[in-house]
Amino acid sequence: MAELAQQTSTSTDVYTTGTPSSGGSNKNNTIWRGLLNWLSFFFQVFIQLLKGTPSFTTKFLSFTHFRHRFLLSSSPSLDSSPSFSPLPVVDEVELDHLESPPSHLNTPTTNNNNKDDEGIEKLTVVLDLDETLVSAYETSSLPASIINQAKEAGLMCFELECVSVEKDYDGKPKVNHVTVFERPNLKEFLKQISAFADLILFTAGLEGYAKPLVDIIDTGNLFKLRLYRPSTCSTEYREHVKDLSCLSKDLSRTVIVDNNPFSFLLQPLNGIPCVPFVAGQPRDDQLLEVLLPLLKHLSLQKDVRPVLYERFHMPEWFEKHGIPACNWTYNSVS
Repeated sequence: MAELAQQTSTSTDVYTTGTPSSGGSNKNNTIWRGLLNWLSFFFQVFIQLLKGTPSFTTKFLSFTHFRHRFLLSSSPSLDSSPSFSPLPVVDEVELDHLESPPSHLNTPTTNNNNKDDEGIEKLTVVLDLDETLVSAYETSSLPASIINQAKEAGLMCFELECVSVEKDYDGKPKVNHVTVFERPNLKEFLKQISAFADLILFTAGLEGYAKPLVDIIDTGNLFKLRLYRPSTCSTEYREHVKDLSCLSKDLSRTVIVDNNPFSFLLQPLNGIPCVPFVAGQPRDDQLLEVLLPLLKHLSLQKDVRPVLYERFHMPEWFEKHGIPACNWTYNSVS
């Protein structure tokens, strides 16, 4: 921001401090130079905004209200917050050399490379729904170009009728028609994860929308548990937060995958902030190429939190957003 302020000052000086001229030509040149300087300044601001935005397309769709409000999880949007670092491409060699969090987080000593399954509980993987596993839109507001682009890219999609909390004029529950796009390789991802972990769905979406949707994508009943909006909680910082302590007192073997990091602000050391999925960006390999290798690696750890801390440094990210880390210790979540 200091850089932007400096640029603003410089641009203003250029525009206002030109020496007055008695000639009309010099005056016109001064005005044109001023306009060009301002245009250059706003262009630089625009470029910096693009560089600092994890998913510009997602934000544009949200800004133009392309996504239907009923389908959103009602979690606070990231649009007003600086970008966090989304999940990078997993490097297996790099994973083998991750370090533990600093001592001020009260981390117990663990052997992160212990591959002895004896005494290690099965990994619990908590998955968000919207923009993590699927991308859903109100059918009537979905442009045909988006549908064609997604189908040409091979995205699986289906139509869905879901009951809204809103009422029709005659008092009956309103039915919404929804088009749902599956993230590429979704079913294979769920199948492979279920081989070494217990799957739990945790969405801030309403059950009337989420339940029939999950019935379609989880035909093999791979989710051991499904949690909807009533299972979320409110904090002084955000609403619809997913408190993992409702699943277990010991969260050393629990991880949550969510495109909205504020969803796991109560347990930031257990969270994986994944890249959002939207139908407008159909070329996506996050599930099998990025998330699956990381989750396989986590399944071998006695405690997933040192690995996730070193990977994402989420406590520091939350602190930058005004959420203190005084209670983010292993002792408080174990």
